[in-house]
Amino acid sequence: MRISFSPQRREGSLKVVKDGDKLRINGALFSFISLPDGATIPYGNVPCEWIAGPVERIDGEISLTLVLPHGSDPSQSVAFPDPLIDPEDGDLVIPRDPAEEMDNVDT
Repeated sequence: MRISFSPQRREGSLKVVKDGDKLRINGALFSFISLPDGATIPYGNVPCEWIAGPVERIDGEISLTLVLPHGSDPSQSVAFPDPLIDPEDGDLVIPRDPAEEMDNVDT
């Protein structure tokens, strides 16, 4: 699986759990098991606001782009994130800025 990101200034957070060719995105399950090799699900046909483009299976590998929410001043790693290539099953490490996670902590 190859997961690219489309950074976007927006509220909210992204949590993704991978299980083979299935993704649980912010709690909603999306299965791409039945997508045949060489096929594409056009953008907008998957009912998920976090999927930012088509979903394809190329040479047996699922490829898709997810919206990456960020605050008003993202770091380079969030503004220009590397794709996740062949991530292991489980909770995916989504790029985020530690400062945004600390917004509600008193200093």
